[in-house]
Amino acid sequence: MSSNVDLNNRPEYDDVLQAIADYVLDFKIDSHEAWDTARNCLMDTLGCGLLALRFPECTKHLGPIVEGTVVPNGARVPGTQLRLDPVKAAWDIGAIVRWLDYNDTWLAAEWGHPSDNLGGILAVADHLSQVRVSQGEAPLTMDAVLEAMIKAHEIQGVLALENSFNRVGLDHVVLVKVASTAVVAKLMGANREQLLSALSHAWVDGQALRTYRHAPNAGSRKSWAAGDATSRAVRLVDIALRGEMGIPGALTAPQWGFYDVLFSKTNKDQQVKPEADRSFKFQREYGSYVMEQILFKISFPAEFHAQTAAEAAVTLHPKVKNRIDEIDRIVITTHESAIRIISKVGPLANAADRDHCLQYMTAVPLLFGNLVAEQYEDDFHAAHPTIDVLRDKMEIVEDTRYSADYHAPDKRSIANAIQVFFKDGSSTDQVAVEYPIGHRRRRAEGIPLLEQKFRANLATRFPASRTAEIFDLCKDADRLKKTPVHRFMDLMVI
Repeated sequence: MSSNVDLNNRPEYDDVLQAIADYVLDFKIDSHEAWDTARNCLMDTLGCGLLALRFPECTKHLGPIVEGTVVPNGARVPGTQLRLDPVKAAWDIGAIVRWLDYNDTWLAAEWGHPSDNLGGILAVADHLSQVRVSQGEAPLTMDAVLEAMIKAHEIQGVLALENSFNRVGLDHVVLVKVASTAVVAKLMGANREQLLSALSHAWVDGQALRTYRHAPNAGSRKSWAAGDATSRAVRLVDIALRGEMGIPGALTAPQWGFYDVLFSKTNKDQQVKPEADRSFKFQREYGSYVMEQILFKISFPAEFHAQTAAEAAVTLHPKVKNRIDEIDRIVITTHESAIRIISKVGPLANAADRDHCLQYMTAVPLLFGNLVAEQYEDDFHAAHPTIDVLRDKMEIVEDTRYSADYHAPDKRSIANAIQVFFKDGSSTDQVAVEYPIGHRRRRAEGIPLLEQKFRANLATRFPASRTAEIFDLCKDADRLKKTPVHRFMDLMVI
């Protein structure tokens, strides 16, 4: 056979795609912990979105592409009066959820925020529930939303366990796009072939670069990138449901597939990976592990690798607040992932830059005893030059045990320790926090605080009676599961 031709035998769908499709279509979730954690995740995620509506840089993005567009059975955006087509509604919900960097987190070889998928899930579920009722059918109920959340968490999280997209320069929202595509396809009634087609398009779609998360280009795109990804998932499912053919070898096609094009090099030394190392690695099969293990951001709207640093800084605040001018140096002992993505020096250009700076997120609670979203804004930063004075005095040190425990399946710690040294030779004790309050190991301590956070966030948009009504419904697991999605969303309209 001539070497100048390609062998055109169309393959079966890649095994990775088939495993995702079979999981979404067939797996039954019997973990009470997963269902209960999903309910808490729903509360926390919605609350984060409501809080973001206080920030004009976020709300400027919301609404229809064409002003005045009327959408029959349009999906609602929580905390607003918007009714949008499901694609744009997914964009808007995803953007408000992610804007303040306050929703749940998954840390492994790849990082990410699996509740970002709620944008597509909730927009599609609200629209479908309304359509069903308009056609005389039974509405979609909230148990379908919770199930989709558990499965989206699992897909995104399991893919992230052993596969580092950031090391080849890709942003983790590729996994939001893939996970949202899978679960939204099921919600929209896709059969196996349609689901596989949609998934294949998610992998061959253009993938976002991480440059907007890192110095010197960190900026606000990181706050809407996940909304863009979950929205794109809804669009791709719509395309597949219209009968569009899939790309079976989306991952494995020699030269043209995802592995060879986008997963074949490291961004560190640009050495081509051996072909055997390009395919995804899997630590476990899909189940409900990720939702059970998910990390909640309860105390601080901060990039998760800095959560324990902020907590340690709050602990140290009473011991340093009256000695700020006497500080000689501050030693932050941390793990490799924190050093790689959020340790930075030099000017910080915007709020998105500051909430991805380990030094900034440590300096503010050392000075003020807390860290809230408003403290990332330009006017706050400009009014408090001492923040940058403290940043310049910080030394970042890796503890290899912290780095190892970060990846250990039975630990998944996110450890940081802080010690402050003064000019007279004295120092504070080193304050170490290995597990943030949102960690599974601190669930008993964390969930009451998560509920308080949700109540407070509800109160930023709704009167007391509506706040209580929503909170009581979300606390009642059985009643929540049986609630029609469109009725739940009725409560979210201002």
